[in-house]
Amino acid sequence: MLETKVIREEQDLTYLKWSHIRSSSGTAGTFLKSESSLGGIKKYYKLSNFDSVKGIIGHECVNELVVDRLLTILGVEHLHYELINAVIEIEGKEYKTFLCASEDFKNKGESKTALDNFYAANCEKGEAHYDFCVRMGWQQYIDTMLAVDFLILNRDRHGANIEVLRNAGAKTLRIAPLFDHGLSLLFPCTSSEEAQNYDVLEDKKCGNFIGSSSCRENLSLIKDVGGLFSNPLKSSDRNALFEDLDGVLPEVFFDKIWEMIYRRFEILEDLSNNR
Repeated sequence: MLETKVIREEQDLTYLKWSHIRSSSGTAGTFLKSESSLGGIKKYYKLSNFDSVKGIIGHECVNELVVDRLLTILGVEHLHYELINAVIEIEGKEYKTFLCASEDFKNKGESKTALDNFYAANCEKGEAHYDFCVRMGWQQYIDTMLAVDFLILNRDRHGANIEVLRNAGAKTLRIAPLFDHGLSLLFPCTSSEEAQNYDVLEDKKCGNFIGSSSCRENLSLIKDVGGLFSNPLKSSDRNALFEDLDGVLPEVFFDKIWEMIYRRFEILEDLSNNR
């Protein structure tokens, strides 16, 4: 897997061809993706929110990197991303932007299936999505995911953003590492003023396949909140989260992102102590 890093030297990626992906969150805008195979290594690229008139107006790719680092600190298995300063071309027009890149999380011989499709093919009548995952032996994974999604206010954990990996020859079945966290943190904010006024504890409606549309309510599904993370979040972790990101976003974004993560982590600690 790629290490979590920021490539600040501008890269010429105008050869990439971009296609649309649909967000289930109900947000306006377009999210574009691409891929390449160089030197036998396949890479997947994603852009932040793109507007054909205004250009790239979002910062979802920065969110991917920050959450990547957060999950590394907490000891949660996940997909790693690079953040790359690049020149790209969309419909004949060049743009300078930060984008993110990742490698394939499938092992050789594995195929992937969206969890919602796997559930539809294998569930028992009337079985809740959470209960199905428990029956499949994935409770620890799902509980950890629910806690992570509360920490970062992930809006887009629909059934295709959780994947099942199967190797028919080896007869193995596993859940993919956590991935796709762009629509989290302060993703709706496009200005410093919006970021400054953002309520980091507000429980907004989210597109969750597991549980309800409330990340806060979904914490009630977790039996042992205290046993989910290998490492606690400490105030000294702030520097590691935002290393090499100076100037990529206004500083107020990083202040509010840290406030969100740290205060929500304190809520998880309180839940753990009171259960």
